[in-house]
Amino acid sequence: MTEQPIIEAHNLGVRFAVGRRRNAKIREMFIHKGKRSQIGDEFWPLRNLSFEVQPGEAIGVIGSNGTGKSTLLRLIAGVLIPDEGTVIRRGRVAPLIALSAGFSGDLTGRENVQLVASLHGMSRQQLKAKFDEIVAFAEVEDHIDTPVRHYSSGMKVRLGFAVISQLEHPILLVDEALAVGDKRFKKKCYKVMRSLLDEGRTLVLVSHSEKDLTKFCNRGMYLNRGQLIVNGTVDEALAAYQQVEDAKVPA
Repeated sequence: MTEQPIIEAHNLGVRFAVGRRRNAKIREMFIHKGKRSQIGDEFWPLRNLSFEVQPGEAIGVIGSNGTGKSTLLRLIAGVLIPDEGTVIRRGRVAPLIALSAGFSGDLTGRENVQLVASLHGMSRQQLKAKFDEIVAFAEVEDHIDTPVRHYSSGMKVRLGFAVISQLEHPILLVDEALAVGDKRFKKKCYKVMRSLLDEGRTLVLVSHSEKDLTKFCNRGMYLNRGQLIVNGTVDEALAAYQQVEDAKVPA
């Protein structure tokens, strides 16, 4: 029996209103879902996307800034609600997206780890077994009981990566997470990512780094102006992207 795709997108599209605040409330999203917004002009960062991802595949999403790559990850994660089409996930998602966004500045590092881990379904027993490893990986042992508002941005990102990478969910969504931190920390992240892929996890990686894309991914999807232009090998997607970018340069 053929295994079902772990991710399916069918005619996927999402509509934003020009002028609406980026941090618009969820309630506002529901009010305007299916209606023409009165706030201003509309645009579709993504539309008519259809693709499948098989279990264990590693997909690199390629494109210029503003072409809908991060929006696609948020649709897959369920953070955004599509205005058209559907996205199906057959497994829980570990989102390495905006790694420090879920932290509360008033809570300590310890309390934030407990909060984020529980929100993503990690049991108390699992967290207890992994807590020391999380703190050690993030290199915040001396600050774990300090409010996160006193952390540097790098410390928060390291702690976010350390927590999310410990989830046992089958789908990994990574949005430039490997581009942060110093060279030594990147090397640690690479090692974790490779071990997770070796376990059979499914990866969707958004990156501008050709090195990262070719290192981790066996398929590439090239997005341009919200449309899926290439769904093939990483080399094919990179070549299409480079051709469009070269055409933008004046002769």
